Amino acid sequence: MSTYLVTGARPYGEAPADLLLEDGRIAGIGPGLSAPGAEVVDAAGLVALPGLVDLHTHLREPGREDAETVETGSRAAALGGYTAVHAMANTDPVADTAGVVEQVWRLGRDAGLVDVVPVGAVTVGLGGQRLAELGAMADSAARVRVFSDDGMCVADPALMRRALEYVKALDGVVAQHAEEPRLTAGAQMHEGDRSARLGLTGWPAAAEEAIIARDVLLAGHVGARLHVCHVSTAGSVEILRWARSRGVQVTAEVTPHHLLLTDACAESYDPVFKVNPPLRTDADVQALRQALADGVVDAVATDHAPHAVEDKESEWAAARPGMLGLEQALSVVLATMVEPGLLDWRGVADRMSARPAAIGRLDGRGPLAHGRPLAPGEPANLVLLDPAARSVVDPAALSSRSRNSPYAGRELPGRVVHTFLRGVPTVLDGKAQR
Repeated sequence: MSTYLVTGARPYGEAPADLLLEDGRIAGIGPGLSAPGAEVVDAAGLVALPGLVDLHTHLREPGREDAETVETGSRAAALGGYTAVHAMANTDPVADTAGVVEQVWRLGRDAGLVDVVPVGAVTVGLGGQRLAELGAMADSAARVRVFSDDGMCVADPALMRRALEYVKALDGVVAQHAEEPRLTAGAQMHEGDRSARLGLTGWPAAAEEAIIARDVLLAGHVGARLHVCHVSTAGSVEILRWARSRGVQVTAEVTPHHLLLTDACAESYDPVFKVNPPLRTDADVQALRQALADGVVDAVATDHAPHAVEDKESEWAAARPGMLGLEQALSVVLATMVEPGLLDWRGVADRMSARPAAIGRLDGRGPLAHGRPLAPGEPANLVLLDPAARSVVDPAALSSRSRNSPYAGRELPGRVVHTFLRGVPTVLDGKAQR
């Protein structure tokens, strides 16, 4: 393996230091390091963070390679500073068997840009009727530890209880898409005065909050771990806060778009802003930012959801919900959390690397670990970004196979310059290495 000497970086935004990357690990960190024969990467002025970990990525392969592939999604992830992503199960066929999760895992390994960690479906075909092959997926080469029907809610409480009990025995977590389907039939956007004025069927906050309340009670009852996907309302935050005060093992994520955008975007009727759960009010956005700062919400997860042109560029009601997120996530967190003083760089590392890795059980001490601190002996997974850079988002310049970015035309701060996976550059000077 090549040896790299990264010079002048600012680990966690602090004092400049050099990092020696050798044999997949950080061999040394401090000022004035030297390594004859090493490839030198000038990182003067760049902030160094542990490689980011995404708990919620849709890579679409197998089945919808017209929207994304594991390879194109991996490239987008690396360009966004990620070294590991969890690939959601709503593919075609659904990732509800050992065979499908191993296929996704092998595709990620072959792409070699990030570690692709498959998420297994909770129920067969995401149908919500009977449990999938949870044990077989956990024992497969992919070693699945996160199980989710994301895109669909596990609405049956008895089935959800059984899933929590079963996954507990696997040292795993059930990641719930919190949406009571009987309250969201035909829903198009957040329910409120704006949806009534625009003539779009509303998606009430209570549809999310009711499922979270039910599931934290179930998780507490069976002593299992629950993870809540894409939290979007202030009420959800309060339920999570209550559950944590009761000792329930619940974690939660928020998306970049729910930290930045509001339901006012629907005024344009541009379906790029249609997403599930929907964009909420400014009050919800402020509550989510504060919850992420406080640690009530554990992680930022992109819910990167690429769609082919024909599935997105249509009238609002017919458009598929979902937004791209991998390449701009760190910039959005910089804009919404770092610049306003809600998080420092160590906080960013915690919410976008350490905690997501722990939730996904990637935080061990082996060579395949993620979310570990920047320290000698740790795996050399890191991202180097220029916090002073600013750029306007151009969907045509993104690496995803799709173009449904809600940030199109928006100026965002920060630029990922280099990403290293186990000491090997996957991004150098802002360009993917494959």
